[in-house]
Amino acid sequence: MKPLEGIRVLEVAMYGFVPSAGGVLSDWGAEVIKIEHAVTGDPQRGLRQTGQMKVVGDPNPNVEHANRGKRSFGLDMSKPEGKEVLYDLVRRADVFLTSFLPQHRAKFGIDVDDIRAVNPKIIYARGSALGPRGDESDRGGYDMTAFWCRAGTAATVTPPGTEGMIAPPGPAYGDTISGTNLAGGVAAALLKRERTGEPSVVDVSLLGSGLWSMGHGIALSVHLDQAMEAPVPGVHGSPINPLTGIYATSDGRYLSFIMMQPAKFWADVCRHIERPDLIDDPSFATGKDIAENCDKAVAILREAIATRTLEDWTERLRTLAGPWAPVQDSLQVSSDAQIRANDYFVQAGEIELVSSPVQFDVHATETAAAPEFAANTDEILLELGLEWDRIIELKTAGAVT
Repeated sequence: MKPLEGIRVLEVAMYGFVPSAGGVLSDWGAEVIKIEHAVTGDPQRGLRQTGQMKVVGDPNPNVEHANRGKRSFGLDMSKPEGKEVLYDLVRRADVFLTSFLPQHRAKFGIDVDDIRAVNPKIIYARGSALGPRGDESDRGGYDMTAFWCRAGTAATVTPPGTEGMIAPPGPAYGDTISGTNLAGGVAAALLKRERTGEPSVVDVSLLGSGLWSMGHGIALSVHLDQAMEAPVPGVHGSPINPLTGIYATSDGRYLSFIMMQPAKFWADVCRHIERPDLIDDPSFATGKDIAENCDKAVAILREAIATRTLEDWTERLRTLAGPWAPVQDSLQVSSDAQIRANDYFVQAGEIELVSSPVQFDVHATETAAAPEFAANTDEILLELGLEWDRIIELKTAGAVT
């Protein structure tokens, strides 16, 4: 049994952020009904091209990633008949999940007080760009603006002298991280309600999640009154530690070494690169010596690592005690044996997706494909107890699809 089986979530949200929270809750066992506009649906369904990557036909990963395992209901909340159906769904739900801005929540009658008037025990969870308070709380935004740029990541990863900024590494990057935060908040609120009977209003913003993701660096910056700066490309990762940095292999790939105690791992690294003569070299006898001779050690390691392919090093370094990793792109990760061994990919219908990151009882996450637009409207209306005559009336009025 999944942890949230029996929990009903009503999702009134668009694009990547809040729907990704619904996707995680679905993976955890919740029944998630996705409310989509009766005519246009979620605008995310129209996203087919990201940079140079274009999706033709279905399935569309831009939709599948955040909407796995849900049911889709086509509804026009602006029509009285549509709002009546929405409130019927609210009465049956444990969680109301929304990305709508304050003015739109008021317009459609889906703000906290509106929903609580229908279901006083419902958990109300909202995802925003900039948080629920302050002069800008009614402003929208995307992960590029609120998470990546405003919260400090863009400037921190962009090397000095670079024109513009380094872009996020992929679509919905901040959306997905923030959505997982929101799902965790909902789970905590469900536990609180079970223990106390009191429902919560749960808030997560892209801005707050972006700050949390940069939290360690921001704390350092505030404490030292100094902004973090990205190293210039090609510069070794640490000016005092040769075992914290990136090294190129003979086939144009890279290894990342992160050994925070160089004196502890120096001898083992020397053995693995077949340079045992360096173990007793007085230049590298202590941590202080290694720090003072970092440039010399980096040059030695660069020369040694460049003699073999990544595949060769992967096999050779299996017994290395210190932490290291191959640098992999978004396609190469799909062939990583360790990733596969942990079931970090999941089959969702015809498409393979990255699994949501929490596993329970050492079991792989199970999910289903995202629904087609309004695919479940009729069955959900029947579950509400409506007769076919009434369903046809609702369709004729344009209230449901």
